[in-house]
Amino acid sequence: MGELLADHTTLRLGGPARHWFTHTDPATWPDLARTARREPGRAFTLGAGSNTLAADTGYDGTIIRMATRGITCRHTGPGTVEVTVHAGEALADLVAFTVAEQLSGIEYLSGIPGTAGAAPVQNTGAYGQEIADALTRITAYDWRTGHTLDLPPAACAFGYRTSVFKARPGRLTILSVTLGLVRSGLAAPVGYRHLADHLAVPLCTRPLLAEAAAAVLDHRSARGLLLPETGDDARQAGSVFLNPAVTTEQAAAVRASGGPVHRDRDNLLRASAGWLLEHTGHHPGQELQPGIHTSRCRTLTLTARAGATATSFTTALAAMADRVHAATGIRLHPEPVHI
Repeated sequence: MGELLADHTTLRLGGPARHWFTHTDPATWPDLARTARREPGRAFTLGAGSNTLAADTGYDGTIIRMATRGITCRHTGPGTVEVTVHAGEALADLVAFTVAEQLSGIEYLSGIPGTAGAAPVQNTGAYGQEIADALTRITAYDWRTGHTLDLPPAACAFGYRTSVFKARPGRLTILSVTLGLVRSGLAAPVGYRHLADHLAVPLCTRPLLAEAAAAVLDHRSARGLLLPETGDDARQAGSVFLNPAVTTEQAAAVRASGGPVHRDRDNLLRASAGWLLEHTGHHPGQELQPGIHTSRCRTLTLTARAGATATSFTTALAAMADRVHAATGIRLHPEPVHI
């Protein structure tokens, strides 16, 4: 036992891993994978740990921290560019690179923590844009066969905050991500009302690319959606519940109480998890368990402070979900990935 998972997750919780590898050189992956396959149990691949809850007892297996970096571009046609990024590159750095290079397609993902390799796992999205929208290829390692595969988006089963990588944990490890972007000084049309208001433009307007990315950062900051470096809210994993799918009857009840409901890309009705928590009595800055509080800015984010444990964090999540279910019949599902 050695490396503490608490040192590699943004919640700063979690015990030691039995075996630990840090992967920095793409050329060494075959050797690393062969070594990991010889160890008992499945290997867990960790990025920046920003959406991860590690157990207090640690992980009695192998952890591979994906730390490969690098971005390359290839022109594919008039005004189109293919961008390939290694899995350990920070998603925020990738977005900043594309904006600086006048490449449109992922600008509304500005400020989202985590790595580029982790983004397809839960099909990271914001302001009407998802990483799957721009993906053209994912290179992944199949632990069952020992082969490296190039997967087209159609093979990845993308949906609302899900994918084949999330649905089949431990089967595939993403090594690199390739995006098809458009060379343009303009962002994609604004499809999110609050962001349009923040930019002071009508919906469907195409603002300047750099202005759109900057507005997203400002708006995320105002809503408490950026990961602070210090302070009471520094130890967190972002939103802790997915917006739940609801029935027509449940949607009507939420709307009757003043709550928001929207249809996702699969035409499922979804209620706001944050609204449901506040509707059932939770509020920002609330202590839920020893060391576990809701963020000072928003109820949907839980923070860890002195005395927090992974067990108390999990207990708080369960109690919040049970309270919402008892009051509304709607079941919330946690978003952080458990090690």
